[in-house]
Amino acid sequence: MWQKEGEIVAIKAYVLMKVNSGTEREVCKRISEFDEVLDASIIYGEFDLIVKVSVNELDSLETFLSENIRNIPSIILTSTMIVAREYVGKNKRNNLKANSN
Repeated sequence: MWQKEGEIVAIKAYVLMKVNSGTEREVCKRISEFDEVLDASIIYGEFDLIVKVSVNELDSLETFLSENIRNIPSIILTSTMIVAREYVGKNKRNNLKANSN
């Protein structure tokens, strides 16, 4: 687990996926049901889906990908990008400040 000044930091990753044509919505809905999934979106371009996941350790990410994602028959290819550092956008920061007051 990665740690930052005594606190546990979740490991986040984006998983890009190519799926069989016409299965985008079905696969996206199915993937969004996993506890590890923060967001799942259908996209245009080289890949069909992008999924943001959060796990507590790298072993959990490997298990999630190999046992859950790669066992869905419609998924042809995955490419996983582990987040090194994450920044919150201005609009979201302002909303967080407004909600904390």
